[in-house]
Amino acid sequence: MTEENPLAVDTRFARSVDWNLFGLFVEIVRSGSVSAAARSLNRTQPSLSASLRRFEESLGVQLCDRTARGIKLTPAGQIVHQLAEEMYARVRIAPVATANLAGQLTGSIRICMISDFVSPTFDRATVNFNVNHPGVAMRLDISPWRAVVRSIETGDADVGVACDSAPSAALRYEPFLTETQQLYCGSTHRLFGSEPTDPSAFADEHFVLTGRDEPEELTVYRRRYGLGVRVSGATETLNEARRLIDLGIGIGFLPTGVAESIPGPTLWPLLPAADLPSYTVYIISRPLDALEEATRELLRTINAQR
Repeated sequence: MTEENPLAVDTRFARSVDWNLFGLFVEIVRSGSVSAAARSLNRTQPSLSASLRRFEESLGVQLCDRTARGIKLTPAGQIVHQLAEEMYARVRIAPVATANLAGQLTGSIRICMISDFVSPTFDRATVNFNVNHPGVAMRLDISPWRAVVRSIETGDADVGVACDSAPSAALRYEPFLTETQQLYCGSTHRLFGSEPTDPSAFADEHFVLTGRDEPEELTVYRRRYGLGVRVSGATETLNEARRLIDLGIGIGFLPTGVAESIPGPTLWPLLPAADLPSYTVYIISRPLDALEEATRELLRTINAQR
């Protein structure tokens, strides 16, 4: 007579159990109570309680104690919860695993860039990447240039688009374009329509400044000619700076691409074209061997569009 192994796997349970109950149990434990899980799953509490009882009956054990403060796992519940979490993790990566097997890229890319960045080349690259790799989601955040660089250093972003007067040796910088800034006034300003002249002529004018978003090269240029000492407006984004200049609150510097994106002659250039501050805008990332394949492919797509 063959002795029965008490640890033998009961294959009948695997065939008969409702596998969805494992996922419901995970949600209940994560939420801390049946009522909170019901709200998260958009189900009624009685329905979810009935599912939990059915799961316990299938296993033949009590998984948790119901208290006024939520649920408390029993020893059996702790074991089942660990198994259910492992199952949940494996099921969650199934689409990624099958997509990789099929040669499809999946995942997400976090892009952090300076405000109002104007580049048809960059736009074409992101569109082409999305068409070729629809399984990759792109998240876009706007920050001052120093915050863009810091987000790459800390790993909070995968790709950065920004200027940087002192590139870090720990990061990868790919020169992308040269951005030029011009000094503008709005259509209601008394200087509108005047001839371009020497920068020092505007030392006594009220300025709109962009604070942390101002490139270091522009800061040096302003200070050389004594510009921006009298401040009538300040903002952290180019879009709002453009608005204040357009309203006549003061004169201010804007990238020429940003100013030219406004239809109609609402902004007037005040400096000669030969004497304008400029700087390099980089595509910034960590070293290539530290990046996910999706991020490396986006960088390749951007370079291919140049």
